[in-house]
Amino acid sequence: MSREQQDLLSRTALGVFRLNGQFLAVSEELAKPAGLTAAWWQVLGAVLREPLPVAQIARAMGITRQSVQRIADLLVERGLAAYEPNPAHRRAKLVRPTEAGRAAIAEIGPGHAELAARLAAALGPEQFAETVRILHQLSRALDTIAGAGEEDGALREPPRRP
Repeated sequence: MSREQQDLLSRTALGVFRLNGQFLAVSEELAKPAGLTAAWWQVLGAVLREPLPVAQIARAMGITRQSVQRIADLLVERGLAAYEPNPAHRRAKLVRPTEAGRAAIAEIGPGHAELAARLAAALGPEQFAETVRILHQLSRALDTIAGAGEEDGALREPPRRP
């Protein structure tokens, strides 16, 4: 690896770490009025389309199963999610949002839409779409070099939020 490649990797990592912090801060602000945290929003968002087991949510989000389990338990405790039987696996219950969970996510919608519009205006629609494409390309490249297969999927595209 050349010195230039190492520098590019370091700058990319630092940029992504900073961007992650920025997204977490913005997500916390968007989620707060709905009574959620960014992490709760992330887990609820992962199961909006279909109920999923904790392990599958964790793989899709690239975080530990234990972290998702802790959040799922809190969501269930607060009535925002529920566990249901998993026909594919007796012990790995599925997490699904309750009506209260869906209502909380819907409450985030207007702020989410406003932020999307502001980013699109700041970047321009084409550059915004290109940014998404490049981030997915980077994630797929890391999957490939890390040896993550489709079964593992730790760095796959995260679930979309409403």
